[in-house]
Amino acid sequence: MVGNEESIALVLNRLRRAHGQLAGVISMIEDGRDCKDVVTQLAAVSRALDRAGFKIVASGLRECLAGEKAGEGEVGATPSMTEAELEKLFLALA
Repeated sequence: MVGNEESIALVLNRLRRAHGQLAGVISMIEDGRDCKDVVTQLAAVSRALDRAGFKIVASGLRECLAGEKAGEGEVGATPSMTEAELEKLFLALA
């Protein structure tokens, strides 16, 4: 993943949190816990993963825009991601 260290640290933190939550969901299912509790925790895992994904996309968008500005005036400069690629990334998380 390309990005600044702060963005990477935030994404990794969210993914580690989701990893721990998912381990908890697995334990809950193995222990025969109430369906409502399992689904509630599973929804929390899903939200954590969504937020990590959005952070990755936002970081990529920021770098793409910064790259375009840095490349302004350069002959043959191309953006690191096309508009269609960015749209596809956003829709993948929807």
